[in-house]
Amino acid sequence: MTRILLLGGTLDARRLAAALTEGALDAVYSIAGRTEASIPVPLPLRIGGFGGATGLADFIRTENISHVVDATHPFAARISANAVAACAATGTPLIALERAAWDGTGCIHVPDIKGAVAALPDRPTRVFLAIGRQNLDAFAGLPHHWVLRLIDPAPQPLAGAEVIVSRGPFTTEDDTALMQSRNIQIVVAKNAGGSGARAKLDAARVLGIPVILIARPYIPPRRTLHRVRDVMDWLHATPRGV
Repeated sequence: MTRILLLGGTLDARRLAAALTEGALDAVYSIAGRTEASIPVPLPLRIGGFGGATGLADFIRTENISHVVDATHPFAARISANAVAACAATGTPLIALERAAWDGTGCIHVPDIKGAVAALPDRPTRVFLAIGRQNLDAFAGLPHHWVLRLIDPAPQPLAGAEVIVSRGPFTTEDDTALMQSRNIQIVVAKNAGGSGARAKLDAARVLGIPVILIARPYIPPRRTLHRVRDVMDWLHATPRGV
């Protein structure tokens, strides 16, 4: 019997959840926190962590999970690594539904958050810091004016920052207008990939604004697909583990 654990929190995950429901497949949709829970999905919902790879493996066994689909954000490296380890420990088939990375042509490529901090100019600059609410403390104390776009209001450590509360996807026209109205001089972004968050790169290119693009973190090797329909085909073709 097929029972799927869908590790979600992304637009692609919600699309897959809809496809699983349409296909009448038994599945559980798991997200890390309540921010993602504000968007309804047509599957039973589980909120919160598992307690590392061991806890995830216990959940797979207890809930009789036959397949795991990792459709988390490309920067959610910890849960993705835990999924690889837990599926190996339990013999459970694992597939990742992962957005293709942006090529980042013309961007300033850095390996991580620390590299993004080092790549910023020394002089005060108007920065669109489009990295979400995590890792903001790494930029504290720098002399820049920050514009942040967050999904929901949250305490943040950057004194004097302008916070825009909004949820994507955004258009190139949206982000062009935002950058023009705030006189943005540089953009800092994670290489999230996909189409829903790409507008800021396209807008920056239109306006000639430099972009510091943070590379994706390391995730242990696993099989990866980029389309919902390919994941559905994989689920139908792949027998449960032993």
